[in-house]
Amino acid sequence: MITSKLTSKAQTTIPQPVRLALGVAEGDEIAYRIEGNRVILTRATPLQMDDPFAVFDEWDGEADRAAYASL
Repeated sequence: MITSKLTSKAQTTIPQPVRLALGVAEGDEIAYRIEGNRVILTRATPLQMDDPFAVFDEWDGEADRAAYASL
């Protein structure tokens, strides 16, 4: 079993083996699902609304992605 401690500010470090198993790195989001007395930790999947190319498919060309890449 892998454990970590909770700080006085209710923060913890996610141990490296858990980060590797989830495939998460700095800046990634984590999702928590509560099931009874357990919490399921998963890598959060971005909402389709977060990707303007998914919402406005007329912008889904290679030239558009390159033009908007730095926004």
